[in-house]
Amino acid sequence: MTDRVLNETRALVIGPYLTERAAGSADARVSHVRSPEARIAEARGLTEAIDVVAVDAKIVTLAQIRPATYLGQGKVEEIATFVRDNEIELVIMDCALSPIQQRNLEKAFGAKVIDRTGLILEIFGQRARTREGTLQVELAHLTYQKSRLVRSWTHLERQRGGFGFLGGPGETQIETDRRLIQERITRIERELSSVKKTRGLHRKKRRAVPYPVVALVGYTNAGKSTLFNRLTKAQVRAEDMLFATLDPTLRALRLPRGSEIILSDTVGFISDLPTMLVAAFKATLEEVVEADIILHVRDVAHPDSEAQREDVEQVLAELGIDAQRPGRIVEIWNKIDLLDAEQMMTLTNAARRPQGTRPVVISALTGEGIDDLLTRLEARLSAERVTLDIVLDASDGQGRNWLYEHTEVQNRSETADGDLFLTVGVPPALVETVRRRFHEAPRAMRSRLR
Repeated sequence: MTDRVLNETRALVIGPYLTERAAGSADARVSHVRSPEARIAEARGLTEAIDVVAVDAKIVTLAQIRPATYLGQGKVEEIATFVRDNEIELVIMDCALSPIQQRNLEKAFGAKVIDRTGLILEIFGQRARTREGTLQVELAHLTYQKSRLVRSWTHLERQRGGFGFLGGPGETQIETDRRLIQERITRIERELSSVKKTRGLHRKKRRAVPYPVVALVGYTNAGKSTLFNRLTKAQVRAEDMLFATLDPTLRALRLPRGSEIILSDTVGFISDLPTMLVAAFKATLEEVVEADIILHVRDVAHPDSEAQREDVEQVLAELGIDAQRPGRIVEIWNKIDLLDAEQMMTLTNAARRPQGTRPVVISALTGEGIDDLLTRLEARLSAERVTLDIVLDASDGQGRNWLYEHTEVQNRSETADGDLFLTVGVPPALVETVRRRFHEAPRAMRSRLR
């Protein structure tokens, strides 16, 4: 199929949201935080991220969820009429459907139906570029499909030349499909094991010259890639689009006072992120898990900024990271260029927190606040360094260069014998290396020369 045909795919987005009273008795945390309007707007944005035409987006208020079709019969018939009258080919339900619900809705609508999980998997399938990213997406798709009893139409996969995991008419029996899916899952897991070993070797090499790792995290479209590009002068894809970045990107960054870090850009998080996707991308997110500092980038111009913060912290918790632990996570309040004067004043007042928890207010697009961010980053890294006093032979140029490249030289003076006395801040991972390679100054010399 050509891109022209794909771009003509007509989709309808349905937001079937429980009323506040009904949600109070169900596990529907998001309903308490976001308005239905905000949720349907996000669902439409996700739909447009897979290059289909969203003809309309409708909110359906539910008092209860129907086991057979999720929606009530009258609403199903109303939507089916709209689908026929408007030649809708794809209906996207912003919820999690059971296989039976998906099958029944497809019969009723006469169109392909996918739920929120399927939609996010579609986006990830289009965005993956690296070998590991592609394998992780395929594994997540197969895990999702294995639980589906529905033999569904492969419209999106055929159009993009993708994996075709959602099945299609004329396929073999379900039992055979499940066996083939399991065989493919096993092969992918073996390939991923090999890829992870390679990533582990790369990580081990970085630890041999261990620069601190700083990871950017945040809700999708919060501006992480724009910030990454501004800091590193890289050309990572940065668009006003949900999930513009999928595969992690690493770049070295030299801070103003000379120390170097490795900056990592990661996939954006989202509410109701499919569980199998979190598990599948755990290896990809190892850069976040192992990061020395995590920069949580927030779109403070978004009306649901607080809800997005909670969603990110929930995913971090699933990765074993405590977002409330002081010191490791720095909040970056981004997109202040979109705020008016009154909103900016409100934001400035809200940012007046105790020093250890104070956010950095920036615009990654214009560069405002970037100097403050770099200063905060250096201060945070310096606080974690161990201070050592080193005596160095004046002729040891190689050793001197090594210290300047791998530590923060805080003070330099000469001893009476003409040697160099250096006070250096050493990253924790390098302390033993420095102590083995260099001579620490005697206590008497330290008190005299410091």
